[in-house]
Amino acid sequence: MNVTVRKIGNSEGIIIPKEVLDRLGVRAGDTLELKEEAGALTMRPSDEDFQRQLAAAELLMEKYKVALKKLAE
Repeated sequence: MNVTVRKIGNSEGIIIPKEVLDRLGVRAGDTLELKEEAGALTMRPSDEDFQRQLAAAELLMEKYKVALKKLAE
């Protein structure tokens, strides 16, 4: 399936066909994870709970960086 990159305000974007959105269970306002691998882009619905948990874990690891480093020895 081909899509065209279009000017959207000061940015550029693509229009995702409704059929694709329906298959993915995605609608306006949902978050997608975008990855670039070997010159290709992949998108998938983002797991917002996981992202929130990951952010909390990163804060915790930063706060206890010294203790975690000592425990790893």
